[in-house]
Amino acid sequence: DIHGEYEAFLHMLKSASGMIKIKIDLVLGKTVSARDREQLAELIYYPEKEITRLTNSGEMSDEWKRLSIYRLILVCEAVSAKYTRSRIRKRIPHDMVYILDELLNVTDDVNKDYYYDEIISAILSTGIAETFIISLCRLIQSVCIDKLHIIGDIFDRGPRADIILDELMKMHDVDIQWGNHDISWMGAAAGNPALIANVIRIAMRYNNFDVLEDGYGLNLRALAVFAGETYADDDCRRYIPSTLDDNIYDPVDLDLAAKMHKAITVIQMKLEGQLIMRNPNYKLDHRLFLDTIDRENSTVTIDGIVYPIKDADFPTIDPKNPYELSEEEDTIINELQFSFLHSPRLQNHIKFFIDKGSLYCIANNNLMYHALVPLNDDGSFKSVDFGDGVPRSGKAMFDYIDSEVKRLYFANPSERKVHELDLMWYLWCGPDSPLFGKDKMTTFERVEIDDSKSHKEKRNAYYQYQNTKDLAVRILKEFGITDTDRAVIVNGHIPVEKINGENPIKAEGSLIVIDGGFSKYYQKTTGIAGYTLVYDSMGLYIVAHEPFISLEMAIKENMDIHSTIEVENILATKGQVRVMDSDKGRELCKEIEQLEMLVAAYEMGIIKENHDYRLVKVHYNH
Repeated sequence: DIHGEYEAFLHMLKSASGMIKIKIDLVLGKTVSARDREQLAELIYYPEKEITRLTNSGEMSDEWKRLSIYRLILVCEAVSAKYTRSRIRKRIPHDMVYILDELLNVTDDVNKDYYYDEIISAILSTGIAETFIISLCRLIQSVCIDKLHIIGDIFDRGPRADIILDELMKMHDVDIQWGNHDISWMGAAAGNPALIANVIRIAMRYNNFDVLEDGYGLNLRALAVFAGETYADDDCRRYIPSTLDDNIYDPVDLDLAAKMHKAITVIQMKLEGQLIMRNPNYKLDHRLFLDTIDRENSTVTIDGIVYPIKDADFPTIDPKNPYELSEEEDTIINELQFSFLHSPRLQNHIKFFIDKGSLYCIANNNLMYHALVPLNDDGSFKSVDFGDGVPRSGKAMFDYIDSEVKRLYFANPSERKVHELDLMWYLWCGPDSPLFGKDKMTTFERVEIDDSKSHKEKRNAYYQYQNTKDLAVRILKEFGITDTDRAVIVNGHIPVEKINGENPIKAEGSLIVIDGGFSKYYQKTTGIAGYTLVYDSMGLYIVAHEPFISLEMAIKENMDIHSTIEVENILATKGQVRVMDSDKGRELCKEIEQLEMLVAAYEMGIIKENHDYRLVKVHYNH
């Protein structure tokens, strides 16, 4: 759950969540000082910036270049050792393919030190050392992350999810299991008015105007003017944004930001009320409470309980028609909808979500999804009718939602139906959504009501049973995974409170929760700054991260994120994973089997030798 924390996440990509530093220590730990190893790590993460820094400080010498190239080659050899030569060549920048290929594949019968010295001397004399170092660093970064899985929630809270998506689109192999915050933005980009209001409200709640205006070019002027006029005499104190992150490009006065936050919150509550009333199958009538607000006595009635509220000044709520937008509010939401539908960068990012995303993913016998598989109180899979009259549970539910989301996106905007767009909202916050898993979203209560009882959100039974081996095995089998001894379920969504002794490993090692509070807003609750799950040939490792201070400090002071392997080799007792045991290995085995059948058919005379080279070439390509 990245939640827009772009600086920390980009550092994770460049450092392979600490794995590059581990490789450096493994290769150079006995011959190079700890400080020099840290400097080498920073060079690998940020080669251009580090070279500029060293040049400006006068530390860039031929000796430094020679030594750095030599050490980088040793590290690159180590991280690329398990890959074929062909695969590594594909990752090398085109203009450096031959020279890097030579350096990484020196045979044992050659005097390596002499060979390296001669090639490095040629690199220095031709003036391409800096370019060569950058290429080596990028190759190490690329090879260290063979495949990247994001278990949902790239959006919200943090300042710039758009920058994260720009970087992910450059990755050679990445997939995303949609989170409820992602679905909220996907629905907003498809034109759902309630979700448009929702993503704007959350961005304002966390003072993230940059992602709206600079990131996606969304026009908030009409909302700003309306909020400033409507709440001119209201300090909107309960709606003042949290300010852990400053807006760099679009700073907004906090007084105006609070008014805009309140204005869009009221619009969202009205739109959600309309949506609930036209979808009785959602069974969310208990969330219709605008008609119970007593402005004179400053109270609201929710679930039959009367609560005092801190701010009952809602001039645009008509007591006779509380869920009807005012004329100005209707104009604002229409303008915002147009802005979302016609933001090229946003639409490009959502297309990436569709192309690389899904509700779940099965890779190398591991099942990944963002939140949960909805259960009944007795632990059985819960059947849910999402509006088409067919109750579905388990894998069938996931497959249906997956296909509906993709079908909605590829439909012409003018042909998108209201109930299809409403489904996106339900997936964001519906009680039986596999992306949410709580009985309600207490947005209003957390802002307006001090009584913490009103904030309570009851979780689905999944969280009651998630620590049981039986549930994990049943879910794995439901999704077609029969080798449950080696299989693992991976999900996020609910931050692991490590500070309170909670363990991310559940169900005797068959279920792993890797949301460790990447978002700054969760770190007081979790005690750490996120988890990464690393899977290599030796097994699974959970890496816990400490907070990332800043990119500037990382470069100037060599202050890397301190990452520690918290749980070593979850699959240690189950044997080393070979290529044959992976998805790619199974594909290769099928190709080998087909080739063996072809050879056998030839030897038995079933197929004849073809002397037409062109036909043979076509046959082999096929």
